Order: sequence, then structure tokens, then C-alpha cells
Amino acid sequence: MLRLNGKGASPGVAVGRIKFISHTMEFLEKRLIDDPQSEIGRFEAARALAAVELGELAVSTAAKLGKESSLLFEIHAMMLDDLDYREAVITRIKGSKFSAEYAVSETAIEFAKDFSDMDVKYMQTRAADVLDVSRRVIDILIGKKRESEVQSEPVILASQDFAPSETAQFERDRTLALITIGGSTNSHTAIFARTMAIPAVIGLGESLDEKCDGQMCVVDGSSGLVILDPDEQTLNETQERLRKQKELIEELEKFRGLPATTKSGKTIKIFANIGNVKDAHLAVKNDAEGIGLFRSEFLYLEKTDYPDEETQLAAYKSVAEILGGRQVIIRTLDIGADKQAAYFKLPSEENPALGLRALRICLKNPEVFKTQLRAIYRASAFGQVAIMLPMVASPWEVIRAKEIASEVKKDLDQSQIAYDPKVPIGIMVETPAAAIISDLLAKEVDFFSIGTNDLTQYTLAVDRQNSSLDDFCDTHHEAILRLIGQTVNNAHANGIWCGICGELGADPRLAETFIEMGVDELSVTPPAILPLKKRVRELS
Repeated sequence: MLRLNGKGASPGVAVGRIKFISHTMEFLEKRLIDDPQSEIGRFEAARALAAVELGELAVSTAAKLGKESSLLFEIHAMMLDDLDYREAVITRIKGSKFSAEYAVSETAIEFAKDFSDMDVKYMQTRAADVLDVSRRVIDILIGKKRESEVQSEPVILASQDFAPSETAQFERDRTLALITIGGSTNSHTAIFARTMAIPAVIGLGESLDEKCDGQMCVVDGSSGLVILDPDEQTLNETQERLRKQKELIEELEKFRGLPATTKSGKTIKIFANIGNVKDAHLAVKNDAEGIGLFRSEFLYLEKTDYPDEETQLAAYKSVAEILGGRQVIIRTLDIGADKQAAYFKLPSEENPALGLRALRICLKNPEVFKTQLRAIYRASAFGQVAIMLPMVASPWEVIRAKEIASEVKKDLDQSQIAYDPKVPIGIMVETPAAAIISDLLAKEVDFFSIGTNDLTQYTLAVDRQNSSLDDFCDTHHEAILRLIGQTVNNAHANGIWCGICGELGADPRLAETFIEMGVDELSVTPPAILPLKKRVRELS
């Protein structure tokens, strides 16, 4: 029995056998060839077949998870057609007499390093994409079936980390848990696991490797503990935990459809945070009363150019229709800091978290902002939609944003395009400045939603992306709670409602505190909705 300690990325317990997914290029041996032209032909044929596979995956993923989830495969197909990439592979075949698979491997490693060395976070994420698409070509060249595509029985999936294209293909019913050698709690793997309510542990280190394939394993996504080859006592204890976990899930079903009302009669709304259309289905499935935070930036991050009005309208309209009349609060684009899109051509900044981001970009690029606002307003004809402005610090920012919104509405009127002229406009309170002057900001908007993630970061001067500062990131710090209380009081004094859409909203230890403060709404990840409702209804 071997105990491995990592970081819990998604709560829950699982027990089963490990299926280790290795990434081929890491184990390729150099092979030289005599006929470069023939090898180039092999490469081009594999590249063409990979493009066909990606097209098929885009169609199947769009049908299963929504159009937005399939955009990644379009990006991978574009990478296959990239002239620099193709020429680099062919040059290695011609000049060094490398086999096609080894030439692809060397090219992928070089390109990935170039992406990783860039200062822009968004471009750094392209490193994983170029490796992923190259592995697909290599697998075709060596005749290997991708293991993530032939998942046949419930297993605990393990790897160095999982590429986004892999997680999109995992079958929820056949995935007991995810465990990785590397990764971070903000990685795509971790986010996918939390959204799908799959236990996950990341950062287990090199003790987790291919030799673990087939071993029995226990995963505790809450504590970050993974036990290889557990003894009988451990298995029995885990089975008991699984039994209790199943009982809890069954118990939570009793709260479906009930209001989140305390025993003393205080009611709080529980909404969902989502990032795409697929998440909207999960929100409904998990009994969300509405969408408190629709992160619209995915439409920008998965594109190589600004998404047009029709593309955005399709996404917003779909979510509004899925929610069937329940409120959908769409946050305007929150690009910048750790979320970069190269085509925005943002300047390199020494401290991007305090730089040009979110609403600041919109105000400096009003045409980009207007395109998004037009799409949101048009979507309001199909459901109850609201607009939320992120990263506000001063009243003038809100006033200017509302002026631009008025210009958009005037244009829609002139074009006789249907929309709801009374779409509420609110702000995220995520800077200490916004919390402190929330009495002034409340006079300009229809609602507040407190983004506790950034509010904590800026108040405590702690970079939330820096894991070495975890000890200093006290999310229950009195300063944070005072700013939240002050914001709620100022909202109510000015006749508007106030919610919380940061991670603290799902913290059961603070549910009572937030209700006592008078918080009107909590917006959380879909799997957290029923547990939070249960907690609220147990409060006296």
C-alpha cells in the first residue's frame, strides 16, 4: 500500500482500477529513414486523417456538450494547417532524415516551448494544444488508438495532465476519478472535474507513472490523498464512505424544487456560475434558480479573432432558452490578467492583475463592447437576461458603460430589432474601492454581485494564482467579511439587491453569516447547489 499526497481539485471519494493515459511523444525513440519523400507522404496522410477525426469530434462534441465545447477542435484543425508547423516537420524529415513521427514529436516540443516561454498567459495555453494535436498525428502514424477514446469500463483516469480535447471525450459514467502527476487547481482538468462532480487529485508527482496502470486505487478529492494498492481495511473503510456518499446524494434529492429557506423563514436564492452552454444544462439539472454568473470570456478565449455578434447571440440565446424564463446574468468580457487572447494585442504588463482588463478594455474599445452588448440585448428577447460589468472601481466607469449601452439600444430601436429595453445592469464588486464606495455605485445600477475571489486577492495583496501564498490567503479574513457586509448594507439602503458569485458563496461555513448579513443570492458551481440548499434549510 502506497500513500501519495497531492492537491484536492474536486471533492468526493472513488475506488477502482487506474487507467494510465500516456502521451506517446514522450516515449518516442529517434528513428532515421532512407526515403524522405515517402515519409513526407506518411506525414501528410496522417495530418489529413487527423483533420477528419477533429471534424468528427467537433460535430459529436457540439451535439453532446454544445457548440462552444467543440471550438477547441476547430483550433486544433487550424494548427494542423499552420504553414510554419508543416514546414518545420518536413524540414526535419528532409534535412535530418527523421521518421515522420519523430519529426512531429521534435516539432511539437519546440513549438510548445516557444509558446510556454511567451509572457502572455493565453499563448502559454497553446503549448498544451500543439502537443495534443501532434500526439493525435503521431498516434495515427504508429497505429495507436487513443486510450481516452476507447474507454470501455469505469476507471480512475491518470496521466501527466489531461488535454482539453481528452476531457471533452470522457464519459461521465465511466470516469470514477481523475488523478494527475502535475497540473494546478485552476487547470482545465480541475475545472472539468468540479463541473462534472468527478473526484480529482492533481500534483501527485513522479510516484504516479505508467507502472500504476491496472492497480487498484482509492482517491479522496477533498484531502488530496491517493492510495495505491489499498489493503482490505482501507478498501472496507472506503466502501463505507462511498455508501455514505451515495446516501448523501439521495438525501440531497429531497431538497430539489424546494426554496432555500431557513427554519426561521429567511429565504436566499441559489443561482449557478457557468462558462458555456453545456454548463447551463448542468445548472438546470442541479436545480439552479437562475444563472448568477455567465462567464462570457470563453467566447473570446477559444477564438483567434473577435467573435461576431451572431456567434455571441447564439450562445446567449441558447442559455436563456435553456433556463426557461429564469434569470441569466451575463458578465461582459473579462479578458486580461490571467485570461489573455492574443488578437486583443494587449501590452505586456509587469502586473497584469492591476492592468488593462475587463471593463477597462471595453471602455477603451467601445466597438468591441458594443458588439457584445448588441448580442446580449438581442438575447433578452428570448429570456430574462441581465448585464453585469466586471472590475469596476469608480462611478464614472459605470456611467460611461451605461451611455454605451444606451447607444446600442438606440441603434436596435432604429433597426427595429426586438429586445427587452428594461434589461437590468449591475456590477461585480471585486475591488476594495467598489466595496468602500458601494453607496455611490448603488445609485447607478440595478444590482450588485460580489466577486469574492478577486476581492480577496486585492484586499489581502495575495496573488491567488501563486500556490506558495496559500497560507496568507485567508478567505475568511475579517476585512473581507466587513467589505461584504458594507456592500450588502449599501445595496439595500439604495433599493437594490446584492448577491455573491465568488467561491465563498459555496462555503457552507459562511452560509449562516451571509444570510445574517442579508445577502439576497448565492451563485455557485452547479454541483454545489443542492448541498448548499440543504445547509440553508437546516439553519435556524
